[in-house]
Amino acid sequence: MRKLLRIRNARIFLFGNVVSTLGDSSLWFAMGIWMKELTGSSAWAGLVFFCYIAGNLFSPFGGVLADRYPRRPLLVVANLLSAAIVLPIALVHGRGDIWIVYAVIFLYGVTGSVIKAAQTALVPALVPPDLLAEANGAQQTLNQGLQLVTPLIGAGLFTVVGGAVIAQIDAATFLVAVVSLLLLRMPPAPAAAASPMDGGRGDVAAAGGAPDGQGGHDGHGGHDGQGGQGGQGGVAAGFHFIWAEPVLRTIMLALGFSVLTVGFTESASFSVVTAGLHHSASFLGVLTTVQGVGAVLAGMAAAPLLRRVSEPVLLAMGLACLTLAMLALTAPDLVVVLAGMFVAGFTGPWLGVAGITAFQRRTPAAMMGRVFGVLNLVLTIPQAASIAIGAALITVVNYRVLLVVVAVVAAASGLFVIGQPGMRRRTMAGMAHPDAVASDPVAADASAAR
Repeated sequence: MRKLLRIRNARIFLFGNVVSTLGDSSLWFAMGIWMKELTGSSAWAGLVFFCYIAGNLFSPFGGVLADRYPRRPLLVVANLLSAAIVLPIALVHGRGDIWIVYAVIFLYGVTGSVIKAAQTALVPALVPPDLLAEANGAQQTLNQGLQLVTPLIGAGLFTVVGGAVIAQIDAATFLVAVVSLLLLRMPPAPAAAASPMDGGRGDVAAAGGAPDGQGGHDGHGGHDGQGGQGGQGGVAAGFHFIWAEPVLRTIMLALGFSVLTVGFTESASFSVVTAGLHHSASFLGVLTTVQGVGAVLAGMAAAPLLRRVSEPVLLAMGLACLTLAMLALTAPDLVVVLAGMFVAGFTGPWLGVAGITAFQRRTPAAMMGRVFGVLNLVLTIPQAASIAIGAALITVVNYRVLLVVVAVVAAASGLFVIGQPGMRRRTMAGMAHPDAVASDPVAADASAAR
């Protein structure tokens, strides 16, 4: 972590990300409370999340944009749009206006899909390849830490100033992110090697530059994250690339299969507290806090682990934690459940760091947006479906059955990963796709990012 924070670009990027995430999380929590107050319905409150998920279905097209245009300018525009999008929430004064919130959240999801793809694709241009795991682990640690405090901040702010002011605060956090992006010093664009995914042209544009050496550069002479190569192949190219790369294909299939049931926990968690532990539903906050502590520790441990094991192995470790946690939550014992929630906290950060780092290391810079857009879509659809299915099943099936199903699917996914040839081997050589190495600006000039 210290080595990462010595890099100027990394410090600025993480700061902007933390501030923006704080605003996002506070807004989410406040909008849910507000919709519950205005309608008296938990279903209407839950619709906030559904609208965001619906917006995220545009993630493959967000990935295309992240490859077609220089990423830093694209992020600046997307953050400015997001800041403008949330402001109409100030027009909501009663139940008749709640459609504005849902429209805003949907558009929020659309712009968020662009930001997510472009941000993930920009990281390899900001830090050396050997610090990618540290950068992803730092983001996970900070985001998980924020989740411990944002519910209190969101609820507190909503009580004091109301939903409209929180939307304005969130808009301001997007402006902070914009300033952070403008302060980044982008490294110069190198010449690109020929890429099989770009028809073997091998021109500078294939790596995100322009033949005259000026297009796609920022005003300071740096290159904006390897975007702007035209996005040859569109959405399909991202899927084809993942499917042709054994490690990425294995990770995508394992994650996609596991999230088919993870959404069951959204409904089962309340039953764990009320039916299993015989506490009030509000006690779920205690369990969530314990999970958050585990998540923070997991984020801190992810990068050191990736120096010893491969990304697929860390992914399998995260799935093993999910398996153990779900089985522990079936016990009618507070200590066992608390231990299970702590272990559950390790799941998200380890899956996230392992998956993102694997994709960043193996994907050509010029294709990274499309690849991440496809991955996000593949995970979003089954996750949304599992939440809906879980909500329906909890009315007719005992919650312990649902948790066991989650555990079995997670275990099967982990065994699938470990059982694939070559997944346990950790070799930095060959971890990155040849194009990713050839077009990695930091590999060519790491000092430019400091």
